[in-house]
Order: sequence, then C-alpha cells, then structure tokens
Amino acid sequence: MIRFYFHPTPNPAKVALFLEEAGLPYEVVPVDTAKGEQHLPAFRAINPNGKVPAIVDTEGPGGREARVFDSTAILLYLAEKTGQFLGAPQDRPDLLSWLLFIASGLGPFSGQAVHFQHAAPQGLDYAVNRYRREVERHYKVLDDHLATRRFIVGETYTIADMSAWGWLDRAARVLKVESDPLAGFPNLKRWFAQIDAREAVARARAVGKDHSFKASGDEESRRALFPSNYPPAAAE
Repeated sequence: MIRFYFHPTPNPAKVALFLEEAGLPYEVVPVDTAKGEQHLPAFRAINPNGKVPAIVDTEGPGGREARVFDSTAILLYLAEKTGQFLGAPQDRPDLLSWLLFIASGLGPFSGQAVHFQHAAPQGLDYAVNRYRREVERHYKVLDDHLATRRFIVGETYTIADMSAWGWLDRAARVLKVESDPLAGFPNLKRWFAQIDAREAVARARAVGKDHSFKASGDEESRRALFPSNYPPAAAE
C-alpha cells in the first residue's frame, strides 16, 4: 500500500495521475499546507524539505518501507517499481532530460510566476515580467519540440507527459489569462488536450475532493506557505 501525502496543487497532481494510470492501491493523506501541516514533525520525518507531494510505500525494495519525496523522484520511483510509463530503453536519456527540464525549469518558473502575480505585494513588476516571460520561453521550447511528435519522449505516453501535465493544467493561472492560455502554443495545446482527455485525468482531478482544504490568502496561510518571508521568533 502507498500512503500519498497530498494537497491539490500541481506537483501532487502529477503523482495522482500516475497512481490512477497505473491502478496502484493508495491511501490519500491530506496535508493542508495553508494551515502549516507540512511543517509538523510527523511530516518532516517523511520530507525534511516540508513540501508535498511525498509517499510512503509499505512494500518498498526488499520488502522494506520506502519514503520518497519530490514529484519527479516519486514518478521515477513508481515507474521503475511498476515497469510502466518509462518509454523504450533507448529513450532513457531523453526521458531524464525532459523530466529535469520540467523539474528545474517549467515547474519552478511557473510556481514563481503564480507567486508574484497572485500572492506577492503589488509593484514588483520586474519579478512578474521575469517569471512570466520565462514560463512563456519554456512553453515555446515544449511547443517546438512537440511540432512533429505526439508525446514528449519517444512514441508513447510516459511520466514526462504526466509531469508536464501537472503544471500545464494550471496555465491560465500561471499566465494570468482567463481563457485559452495555450492559444499561442498550438502544438502544446494539441498535446495537452490529448493528455487531458485520458480517463485517468478525471480520476486524478477527483483526488482529495472529499477533504476541505483551507483557502490561502490570510496571515495564517501566508506564514505557513512562505515561512522564509518572516523572521524567526526572538529567543527569550
């Protein structure tokens, strides 16, 4: 059994999609990040970085419990465990390259674009422009790559597609546009529609819907989500 530590944000969504595609049994463990539950000692014992997603696999290698954090690490771990969605062996270099392109580029820049457009104080125009333009550049890289192919890696659907889907699903919020955020990236738009139409996507979107997560935006949630913005309490 896999315990899946979840909050309804893009990186956990990738893992939810894999679990649904692979048909693996799992238990959802909600982590309400706006309440600061990611900082509790019990969760920090699973992910010292205090971020979701994370998993605990009670049937890990050698029958031992395995703890895995970071969405890319989890996707690789589960794909290797099940032998699914890894593509052909000869595609491994491309798979790793595109996974890390998403993990180190598309994902972080998308997250920062969301932060500076929706959470940061007004007036930080340089930061807003910087991150939104970098997101658009990453979208263009993927759009060009997908001009002559159906999937990101090789000839089949892989964890690279799942990983990219997690963030592209939030493109309207990332680019701060109300509709058709991928209109300027036709190949990416076609690819996204193809992935988004999969039956497992609807099931992945339903994960966690039975839990009431706290809305962000108040002082409590800002301190929970952005603790490095606040000085540590003075020692008495």
